[in-house]
Amino acid sequence: MKKNWWKIVAVALVAYTILGGFLFDVPRRAILHESIRNVHFHVCMWFAMLFTMTAALVFGIRYLLKFRTEDDIYASEAMNISILFSALGVITGSVWAKFTWSEWPLLSLKGWWVDDVKLNGSAICMLVFLAYLVLRGAIDEEQKSARIAAVYSIFAYVIMIVLLLILPRLTDSLHPGNGGNPGFSQYDLDSRMRIVFYPAIIGWTLLGVWMMQLRVRIKKLERKTEL
Repeated sequence: MKKNWWKIVAVALVAYTILGGFLFDVPRRAILHESIRNVHFHVCMWFAMLFTMTAALVFGIRYLLKFRTEDDIYASEAMNISILFSALGVITGSVWAKFTWSEWPLLSLKGWWVDDVKLNGSAICMLVFLAYLVLRGAIDEEQKSARIAAVYSIFAYVIMIVLLLILPRLTDSLHPGNGGNPGFSQYDLDSRMRIVFYPAIIGWTLLGVWMMQLRVRIKKLERKTEL
């Protein structure tokens, strides 16, 4: 029970995020209005993705240094969870763009994607992550596949940093904190949102770690049955 305390915390924080994100009062800002609640989901899921991608990078480098199968398993499953959170981030971002920036009617198929450098960068990142799975599946030799995947994870991490954290700050972007726009913390992430936002980051990240751990255990059991 003592070893699983953080899992209970993860579930509690995610539940708190969902309830607080929808029920707690939020600041009424121009354009954003009620859609600002998506901060607790969209932004925090990207934080979780950054953490799991960092884990994939670290375990990938560890595999290249020691060639331990366990490190490769952790790197692979961390990447799988990163793909999941990046997909959720893109979906929640698309929904937010539709309600915030789109001038098309809600039922229109148009307007679900806005030509924004960070939105486009996130879509490219997801494709780069998916290419990781294609690369692993295209090579039959296990050790060779693990080595190439580990090297590719370093490339994917650098691309992610450039597309999501560097490029949007150098060009015009609709996202707060990029392209000259002030960040949320400077003008609308007040105390009413912070009491949900910060626990949400921890909750979604811990949930990602738990999912990664479960997938690692399943992978190890599969390998044992194959022996």
